[in-house]
Amino acid sequence: MNHSIFIMEDDQAIVEMVETYLTKEGYAVTVAGDGDEGLRKFEQAQGRFDLLLVDLMMPKIDGMEVIRRIRTYSHVPILIMSAKDSDIDKALGLGFGADDYIEKPFSMIELSARLKAIIRRATQYASVETKVAPMHNILNMGDLRIDSDNFAVFKHEEPIKLTSKEFEILRLFAAHPNRVFTKAQIYAKVWNDDYYGDENVINVHMSRLRDKIEDNPSEPRYIKTLWGIGYKWEGR
Repeated sequence: MNHSIFIMEDDQAIVEMVETYLTKEGYAVTVAGDGDEGLRKFEQAQGRFDLLLVDLMMPKIDGMEVIRRIRTYSHVPILIMSAKDSDIDKALGLGFGADDYIEKPFSMIELSARLKAIIRRATQYASVETKVAPMHNILNMGDLRIDSDNFAVFKHEEPIKLTSKEFEILRLFAAHPNRVFTKAQIYAKVWNDDYYGDENVINVHMSRLRDKIEDNPSEPRYIKTLWGIGYKWEGR
């Protein structure tokens, strides 16, 4: 079965280049030229896509808002395409729920590699529940309860809404208290992919996870930073 890719991009030259390449690669491709059309087509298709390629600077509704709206009801993988090269834009995009980003101009080989990696990770995450050991499905750590069966986290018995990557990072640390993980190790275990030294992806996810589980994220109780080394779980 061919994977389906939805391209939301207003630059027709980029659309034609990417669509032609992905079609030759065997993907089923859908295209929208602005954010409003993208949201309508996504809803009409009931979100049945394997991955979204979203430009940030689209007319009518920009890419950030498109991602924010889609993330209120869908976990479809999202890859940002953008010429805006700043950590703020990347952090905002990932913070809204995008899975990765690629900077324009990009090569088709790099784009293809990113797509395959994201789709592979999404497929692995969808089946990860079958890999959880039955005797270790619930972890109680301090004020937190981590329910691996239902991919749920509770603080003081109140549910906390985490993204799939935030949940996997939390479960990784909670299952290995006091063990130090480098950023490369976290990326390899959670993203199931090689780490290319882009710290921003890890930093954004760690920051958002701390915002959700810590009473005071600037003085974390659970996940401690070891500067120049990585992170470790110290919560009790």
